[in-house]
Amino acid sequence: MLPKILTPKEIYQELDKYVIGQTKAKKAVAIAAYNHLKRIKARALGVKLLGRKSNILLIGPTGCGKTHIARTLSNILGVPFVIADATEYTEAGYYGKDVEVMIGELLLNADMDVDKCERGIVFIDEVDKIARRTHVTSTGAGNRDIGGEGVQQALLKMLEGRTVLAPVNVTQHWSKYEYVPVDTTDILFICAGTFSDLFMYSGEGKRVGFTSKEEKARKRKITEQDLLKYGLLAEFLGRLPVRVHLDELTDMELLAILVKPPDALVKEYREMLRLDGVRLEFEESGLLAIVEEAKKREGGARALRAVMEEVLQDVLFHGPDLCGRSVIVDRAFVEFSLKRNANP
Repeated sequence: MLPKILTPKEIYQELDKYVIGQTKAKKAVAIAAYNHLKRIKARALGVKLLGRKSNILLIGPTGCGKTHIARTLSNILGVPFVIADATEYTEAGYYGKDVEVMIGELLLNADMDVDKCERGIVFIDEVDKIARRTHVTSTGAGNRDIGGEGVQQALLKMLEGRTVLAPVNVTQHWSKYEYVPVDTTDILFICAGTFSDLFMYSGEGKRVGFTSKEEKARKRKITEQDLLKYGLLAEFLGRLPVRVHLDELTDMELLAILVKPPDALVKEYREMLRLDGVRLEFEESGLLAIVEEAKKREGGARALRAVMEEVLQDVLFHGPDLCGRSVIVDRAFVEFSLKRNANP
């Protein structure tokens, strides 16, 4: 059964329910997803489209929503989805995972249905970690880089769209026995990375300390030349035509993440404690204190959960004993809990 074709606007609206901020990223992903659905429909009807698929490269700081956007998109489209960490893979013939394993994992998530697998989404995280390890030369000369440039080269045919041999048993992919041919032509690849040290290789931001010039350099749009100098191959970048820059989340966006989405952290913890008969209430001052602490840790949205766990540690521990009582989380509660956990 083919997934329903949603318009870019409909996909954006669904993403907007779960992903706070990042308007440009959500629009770009919505367009790419819509074209992906059209390719799936055309394939089912036996129609060959002229246009090539638009694989995506998401660039942004940790905790800004790169993985969350991809995971939410797969749920909206109703297609198989897999998250792969680029650092786990090596060039073929060396110890480590071959890149075909990620297609094997997608096949597993598609219930071993090859046709369903061939219209799925693969999210490859940490692609900045497979940049060419040495930045002394841009020719690729020197020692073999099996975990960097070698992985990029191995990914080229998959990103472009070829038939690859996906292992049936991903836990024993090294056995080289059971494989299934999978055509990656219509599989959408979403790559992501922080590229946090990119300006070290672009010749900017080398001075110690913070200057207005350096800050301006860090905020400007990352260009193709920046990525090439960083160590990504031109052929690899050429297969990722849609490049989206995600911004660091603002205080107001972090606050909205806590309370707005259907799966917001505040709603999650309220539900968990409600099962113990505890009524959990958050005051605005408490939420702002949590956001402030998360900003200090520079972990984006991921830091919110870590802070929330620390703040509510004792309440969660004594939850069954607090049955029938109410807990109000204000600024004083947050600051006291964080201070106590910092000095056990």
